Amino acid sequence: MQLNIKFWLKISLLNLCIVAFLGVLMRYKIGFDFPYLEQKKLQHSHYNFAFSGWISHTLIILMIHYLQTKINGFNGSKYKAIIIAYLVCSYGLLVSYIIPKLDLLSIIFTTLSVLVSYTFCYQFIKDLKQLNNDYLAKKWFCAALLFNVLSSLGSFYLAYMMISKNIVQDVYLSSVYFYLHFQYNGWFFFACMGLFYGFLNLKKSEHPFFGTFFTLFAIACIPAYFLSTLWLKLPLWLYGVTVLAAFIQVVVWFKFISVLTKTRKGFLKDYALVLRYILIFVGLALIIKLALQLGSTLPTVSQLAFGFRPIVIAYLHLVLLAVISLFLLFYIYACHLILITKKIKFGLILFSIGVLINEIILAIQGIASFSYTPIPYANELLFITALILFSGIGITTYHSLKKVKNNPAL
Repeated sequence: MQLNIKFWLKISLLNLCIVAFLGVLMRYKIGFDFPYLEQKKLQHSHYNFAFSGWISHTLIILMIHYLQTKINGFNGSKYKAIIIAYLVCSYGLLVSYIIPKLDLLSIIFTTLSVLVSYTFCYQFIKDLKQLNNDYLAKKWFCAALLFNVLSSLGSFYLAYMMISKNIVQDVYLSSVYFYLHFQYNGWFFFACMGLFYGFLNLKKSEHPFFGTFFTLFAIACIPAYFLSTLWLKLPLWLYGVTVLAAFIQVVVWFKFISVLTKTRKGFLKDYALVLRYILIFVGLALIIKLALQLGSTLPTVSQLAFGFRPIVIAYLHLVLLAVISLFLLFYIYACHLILITKKIKFGLILFSIGVLINEIILAIQGIASFSYTPIPYANELLFITALILFSGIGITTYHSLKKVKNNPAL
């Protein structure tokens, strides 16, 4: 029996709406008076639910869908209990982080969500063995799941420090960045690349670089963690390995684009213009992200980047919104998992415009912070941008949930 992919993806979109709404609340609290909720708790709820309820949940559903399309008679419904358990943990984190004095409950839900993710990783890797090794998506998915397990070491150590109340600032920050790095540069990115390889049906036998690209990125991902800890006094050899990892990722990405355009020339021509625009946007955002990583290896740039909060926020939004979230939205509609309509197209355009405006404002705010120059009405502008993001995904979700009488043309 196959899993009802469309149903679970609709829940994904509803979860993204919740993430966007929390973003609106946070931006409103910064620009205006709203004393009822703590900003720090809203932030924890926002990013935890974005990671689990939106991105991880969606990746799990899409990876199961991939196996259902590639393996004859694959029983995707056996993952239903795992999906429900993971969603319960996600909603538990959403609520427990917002409500005061529920710190212990948030730790319990975090632990349970990690254990559920372990169960999914074990089962999915087991099922991946049924897939032909010529499908390179298999390697990306396997690495993604292993990085997901690795990232949990950071969250477990954070939980230990919170319970023991033995917090060393440098160790605490290193653990946070360890978790974040292997989540968005490991689990999220590698799972998205697996989906992209599956989307284009890229195979090892088709071009040797498709396999080489995976190998180099997987190897570079480990030392790339130290890009997040350059504020520590790293040994010279480790700093050199970190710089090399950042350089390799930039070079092989451009090589991959070059090979891809030759082997899959015009592969987007049959898709809606808005989907083509979104994928190009994602590709450009990823180039900027990799370039910023490489630039951060310069000590002066690194000190500036980690010293100013707007730059950190801009970078995280670049990765999580412009790269990961927009790619997932592209994949859902490009694979016809939810039929796209004119109103959904409008919602996607509005959301992507919000992503772009958000990055521009945060980038300007970050650059201005170097000279401690305040940007007039920056908080108000960011609040309006948050409303645009919420409106865009709200329109997309509403019309995705509606029943479509006739299949609309792409």
